[in-house]
This record gives sequence, structure tokens and C-alpha cells, in this order.
Amino acid sequence: MPTRIQTQPELNSSSASRSVPGLCCVSHWHCLLIHQAWPVPERERDSNLLKILQPRDRLNLPSVLVLDGCGISKAGDKAEVATFCAHVVELDLSHNQLQDWGEICTIVSNIPNLDFLNLSMNPLSGIELEPGLAEVFSRVRRLVLINTRVTWDTVHTLTRQTPELEELFLCLNDYDQVAESPVPCPSLRLLQITDNQLQEWSEVRKFGPMYPCLDTLVLSNNRLGSVEEDTPQDTLQRLFPNLRSINLNNSGLNRWEDIERLNFFPKLEEARLMGIPLLQPYTNKERRSLTVAQLPSVTVLNGSVVTEGEREDAERFFIRHYLDCSEEMLPQRYHVLVSKYGQLAPLAEVDLRPPCTATLEVRWGERTEALSLRLEQTVGELKKELRALVGLPANGMRLYYIARELGSALGPEEMKYSSRALHSYMIQDGDEILVVPKTKSRTISSTSSDS
Repeated sequence: MPTRIQTQPELNSSSASRSVPGLCCVSHWHCLLIHQAWPVPERERDSNLLKILQPRDRLNLPSVLVLDGCGISKAGDKAEVATFCAHVVELDLSHNQLQDWGEICTIVSNIPNLDFLNLSMNPLSGIELEPGLAEVFSRVRRLVLINTRVTWDTVHTLTRQTPELEELFLCLNDYDQVAESPVPCPSLRLLQITDNQLQEWSEVRKFGPMYPCLDTLVLSNNRLGSVEEDTPQDTLQRLFPNLRSINLNNSGLNRWEDIERLNFFPKLEEARLMGIPLLQPYTNKERRSLTVAQLPSVTVLNGSVVTEGEREDAERFFIRHYLDCSEEMLPQRYHVLVSKYGQLAPLAEVDLRPPCTATLEVRWGERTEALSLRLEQTVGELKKELRALVGLPANGMRLYYIARELGSALGPEEMKYSSRALHSYMIQDGDEILVVPKTKSRTISSTSSDS
């Protein structure tokens, strides 16, 4: 999209009308052109603008010109447009009041180097473009007609007269059908037709003959329910031989068969499939893995590159995902991947979380009792739990941890810190906790010998 060049709010139509002979009050075209072409130096701001503006200065208009939302409805004087716009390459006239193709053609015909034209949000509904006038668009390569409600007849008139047209934007035009054109537009590479009312794939397939060299097709936010073809491999290869990228975000696709059919686009490398009903029941990781496995030629999915490692992981996940399905429920892709990797066994479930409880031998004096202890509790909490059992107050006992496997080598470890959690000792089933009364004369060695 062109770089935005903000118009100056202090210049109003009435002052511009007095400055430029013949300027229509309902059109801001001339005043905006003059103001953007030549910023008046501070020392000359009080002078008459037309006297200051020499012909050579009028060629200073930038190549990217944005005049959106300026209330423009008419072209005005052709000579003025030609003078000021000689170097303009990109022109944004969106959000204006242009509703006459004759006025638009006057503007376009006097901009000899025009490459990009944005007419979005102009009220062009039901207004037809005469084929004779459309010839002035012959140099335009990128054309934006978003939310203009232009008819398909007008679209076809434009594409017939723009032999170099590469990008066409037809979003938000409330199309529920596609009218076919008898004359193809072989130069078109990108068609963006998002946020319309297309529901049937039979309408989408019409784009193939109309735009035989189409590289990118953006169909997001339509109501397409399927990619339905009687013979999808032959049909899609023939209709879209050059399609490299397709965007079906927020469509109504709800069957894996529709995803599989995307493989029949012979050059497809990129796909966007976010927000479709089919993938809603899965987690984000499952969605991506299952989709990557279904589309072996796609190297970019939802804007992210698919690495070789990710593809292998996804394909192995795909096999395991269908292990418990009956033969008639298995997708064709399953058999292809089994021939590649073999019949994979389910992954072992490994729980790496620390245990929540452990059964230990608690020993005090000559008595021993097996207890199941919560390992998230602290040493201080354990002492409180043992008070009734050992007959000692919490502050009158010492605890020692003895690991079953390493106890003979390392000896008892005193559990000194009341706030330390039991799981931090790496306690396991069968380990031992020794309870010793807290006295000045009694030591762990004597306690151990007595027991």
C-alpha cells in the first residue's frame, strides 16, 4: 500500500476555490494537489499562492500521493491534473465521493506513470464503466476496489483494458456469485476477494479460466463450505496450474477431504487455514501437526515455515493419531505415511512430574510404623502431623531422613529447616524417617545404637 502523505487541515475548500480558477466547491482535488506539491516557505506565506507557484515547482509532487477522505467528487481541470501529477506512481483516492467513472478516468488519463490506484470506499455501486473509457487504465498494475460494490461487468471491463494488471482487490463487495468473463486476464497474479458472501466452490473455480496465471488467491472470511470437485486432481490442475498460495481463513471447511484436495493444486506452497470449523476440536499443536501431515507440498502454513524436522514429527503424529480407527475411517494419507515410516507403536506415556505421596517407615525409639505422607508439605507440617504418633511436641523432636538405597553410604540427613518441602529430599517409597527427642545429651549416634 502507498505511503500516506497527510493533507493539511488548515487549507479549506473555500480558500482554495479563490486561489485556483475554475475549482468546483464540491471538489478538493486542486487545492490538495497544490498544497502537497509545493510547501510554501514561511517568508512567503502571505503572498498569492499562484504567483509563488512557478511551473517548475509544480513538478515536485511526490511519487506516492495519498488523498483519502478528502471529499473529492470531481477531477477538475485536466491540464492542472497533468501538470501536478506528472511524476505520481501510486495514488490513493479511498474514502472519497467519486461516483462517476468519467471523473475517475479523467484523473487516471492525465497521470502517465500511474502504477497503483486505490478507489476503495467510493460509492460506485451500480455505476457501469464504458469500455471506451476504460482504456486509460492500461498502465495500472495494482488496482484496489474494496467496498465499492462495483459490478462484475465493470470488473471485467477493467481487466480487459489493463494488460499489465497484476494485483486486484475486491474485498467487502457483497459478492455471492462470480460472473464469468469471456476474455481472460493472463497478467493477474494476486486476487484478494475476502469478506464477501461466496459459499459454493463452483463460484471459486470460475477464477481459473478468468485468471489463468493466478499465483495467490485470498478467500478468507467467505462462507465456503467445501472444496468440491467431481475429479479434483484433473480439475484443479487444469483450472489453477500456477496457484502457489491460497488463504481460506475463517471459511466453513469442515471435512478432512477438503484439506486433502488442496494437494491437487500442482504448485501450492503456502496455505492459510485458521478459524475453520474442522480444526476447532483440536489443540493448537494438534491442528498444525495434522494439517502439515496432510499437505506434503506446503512449506508455509499459516504464515510459519514448515521445517523438515517439524514435518517428520507431524507425519509420525498423524499415523499415531489414527491407530485406533477402523480401516474404513482411515484417510488415504495414512496409508501413504505408513508406507514411509512403517506401522508405529503408540508413544509411551512418561509422567515427569514429582510424586505427590510416598509410603515411608517412621521410626522412633523401638517402634516403627508405615505412613503415607504428602510430599508437598513442609518439615514443620510433618512434625505437627507426627506429634500424636510419637508423643512429642513439634519443637521437641528432630527428624532425620534415611534414603533406602543410599542410607548406608551417606548416613542419616537431618531435616533441619521447617519451611523446606519434603519432595525436595527426593523421597521415595520405602525410605525412612527417624524421630529423635530433642535433648542436649542425646545424639543421633546413641539413638541409633539404642534402637
